[in-house]
Amino acid sequence: MRAILKSLGRALVLSAATASVIGLAAAPALAATTWTVKPGGAVTATAGTTTISTGGNSVICTSSVAKGTLKKGSGLAGAGLGTVTSLAFNNCTIAGITVSATITGTMPLNGIKYNPTKKTASMTLTKIHGKISVSTLSCSATVDGTSATAHNGKVAGTFSNGTDTLTVLNTGGNLHLYNPSSGCAGVITNGQAVSFTGKYKFAPKTTITSP
Repeated sequence: MRAILKSLGRALVLSAATASVIGLAAAPALAATTWTVKPGGAVTATAGTTTISTGGNSVICTSSVAKGTLKKGSGLAGAGLGTVTSLAFNNCTIAGITVSATITGTMPLNGIKYNPTKKTASMTLTKIHGKISVSTLSCSATVDGTSATAHNGKVAGTFSNGTDTLTVLNTGGNLHLYNPSSGCAGVITNGQAVSFTGKYKFAPKTTITSP
C-alpha cells in the first residue's frame, strides 16, 4: 500500500509540473506599450481662452502658449514622449484685476493610453512648478504638486489626432498653491487646489498613436 501511495504522489507531482509548463507555453507574451510620434521635433501649442480655477474663483486668460519638443519615430516609451520647456498664460484677469501666472522648468509630456477608435491619446504633463501673483494685492503663491518644492505638479489631458489638439482637463491633476504672501489673506490659503483648462493646438500638424 505504501508503494502504491508513493507512486500515486509522484504521478501527481509530475502531472502538476507538466500542466505548469503547458500553461506557460500557452500564455501570450506581454509586450510593453510603445508609441509613435510624427513628425516630432520642435512644437508650439497655442490655446485660446484658458481658465485657471482655484477656491471657487476663475481667472480667465485670453490665450496660452506652450513650447517644447517631441520625440519622433516608433517604438517610443510613453514616459517623456516629449518635453515642454515654456508654458505662458497671457492677459489673465479676475473681476478686472490682472493676474500673472508663470511656469518654469522642463516638463515631461507622457503618453498614458491610446484609444484607436477615437484616435485620441490620454496624456499627462508633469514636473510643473511656478508662481501665481496679483501685484495690486501684493499677493503671490507657489504653484506645485504635493509641496512647494516638490516640482511634481501634474495635469492630465487628451490629445486628438483629428484636430491636433491637446485638451487639458480639470481632473486628474494635483496642482496646489503654497506659501501665499500676506497680501493673499482671504484669497489664497496654503495647500489650496488649483487647476487650469485649455485646448492647445499643435503646430506643425502632429500625430501621436500607440503602437
